[in-house]
Amino acid sequence: MSVNNILQDKRRWTTFQLIAFRISFVFFIIISIPNNPLWYKHVFAIDWLNLDYRDLYDICRFGSGVNWFGRTTFGHHLQGYSIWVNTLFFSVAAGVLWTAFLKLRKRERYEYDKLFYWLNVIVRYRAGLGIIGFGFTKLFPVQMPYPSLGILDTDYGDLTAQKIFWLSFGIVPWYQVFAGILEVGAGTLLFFRKTVPIGAALLVGALGAIVVVNFAYDGGVHVYSSYFVLLSLFLLIPYYRPFYDLFVREIPAKVSLYLPEFNPAFHYFSVGLKAAALFIFVGVFSYLQYIDFRYDPYKQPSSAGVQELRGQYNVTEFKLNGETRPFNPYDTIRWQSATFEKWSTLTFRINKPLRLDLSNGGGDPKRDVNRTFELSGVAGGQRAFHYYADTDNQMLYLEDKYKLFPDPRNVTAGEGGDRGVRNYLADRRLNDESPAISLEEWMPDSVRHKFADEVNDVHPKARTTRRIREFAKADELAKKETRKRFVVNYAVYDNGNKVILRGVDENRDSLYVVLDRVVKDYKLAPGKLVAGQYD
Repeated sequence: MSVNNILQDKRRWTTFQLIAFRISFVFFIIISIPNNPLWYKHVFAIDWLNLDYRDLYDICRFGSGVNWFGRTTFGHHLQGYSIWVNTLFFSVAAGVLWTAFLKLRKRERYEYDKLFYWLNVIVRYRAGLGIIGFGFTKLFPVQMPYPSLGILDTDYGDLTAQKIFWLSFGIVPWYQVFAGILEVGAGTLLFFRKTVPIGAALLVGALGAIVVVNFAYDGGVHVYSSYFVLLSLFLLIPYYRPFYDLFVREIPAKVSLYLPEFNPAFHYFSVGLKAAALFIFVGVFSYLQYIDFRYDPYKQPSSAGVQELRGQYNVTEFKLNGETRPFNPYDTIRWQSATFEKWSTLTFRINKPLRLDLSNGGGDPKRDVNRTFELSGVAGGQRAFHYYADTDNQMLYLEDKYKLFPDPRNVTAGEGGDRGVRNYLADRRLNDESPAISLEEWMPDSVRHKFADEVNDVHPKARTTRRIREFAKADELAKKETRKRFVVNYAVYDNGNKVILRGVDENRDSLYVVLDRVVKDYKLAPGKLVAGQYD
């Protein structure tokens, strides 16, 4: 298949092509431009001398489309595609008005070759940058983490369909890496005109499969994945007939592409701009994503857990207010099992239905308590608590990772950019129970100062301006949060095989728990490609 670049060759378009282009031009320009003011605020607030991977990720990932008419089309969400439908309606109206205006002014055009060229450039760069940002979280596998100990201790039937799919990827990190190479590679190919059909075809295949999988498993990112399929299908328009001739009819095929003539100064400017984009969004981005993978994976807490506590435990003795509660699988109060992760999370299971966190555990939080992958999509009475450890006095200060009204995720994305799934029960008309233990009582100032340096509880390379800014607001945010909290003293015996917890639980009841370490022989092995540094 050969490519013929047509320089300044004016060809007369049909009336249908002219009207279709006007509608398409309005539609694709609108869906290639951020529609959320927070995105622009974010770009201007970036500290370019101390970048976080998320700074570049949020530039690449944004919502678009006509959102002036709300989130629905005639009262229907259309599985999240209503923004697209509203944008199409607007584009059809704009295209018809455009056509009518030209006819009234008797200035009818016969071709839009140059405008079509520039529209392709805009769509190419939008699709390329967007999928590169999407792909790096797989290339360095942090998007779908390896299952935590608490998740491994969960019955299969207590996992949501979405969680099962994400864990299926998480247990094979090298497959994630392959998917990341495919996405980043395809996005990079879109930066070069001669490799556009290869990159676009790869995206249609790879992202099309992701769309189907997200519908099958309630994945939540079907709209954003469809977005790249749509952009890629548009970029392939000049190649449909040649592909058909080459692969179906098996005859020689030629692609005719219009290429405007540029003066040398503009040519060098465009080459420099492309080189800068590749340097920042491929070179710098890959380094920043590696730092995130190595030291601060965005779905896992960054703080290391207490070394001697890590592991899985059977609850061999449980007392509440001094009353022993023997093992009973139907007991709605007694802990059934417990795990201390290698990071600062305690999970335990009770026989009681709980509200679910139906997000995918991702987003942009830097505070460990807001990273909920161990909890999201997990039923069966599992609870997850982030803890601060005072190892001098062997005290744990625990706070529930679940919130009825979770923080917005991917806040710069806006409508059409996949903000993530909110909890189905997060109806603002509901009133969450006030915690029995207030924030001040849970961790008084005399203790809080020991953990004031939490922002630096990560490798120096991961101490970005973005992290510092979020932790600067942590105290104010904590005062507004509704979380269950409790405090326990821990004691370790028998070379770490037995742990005893004593304290007061979230309901102010005295708590005494004896944990005996258990070693479970899972047929899965995490391998060497593991995110985070916890030793």
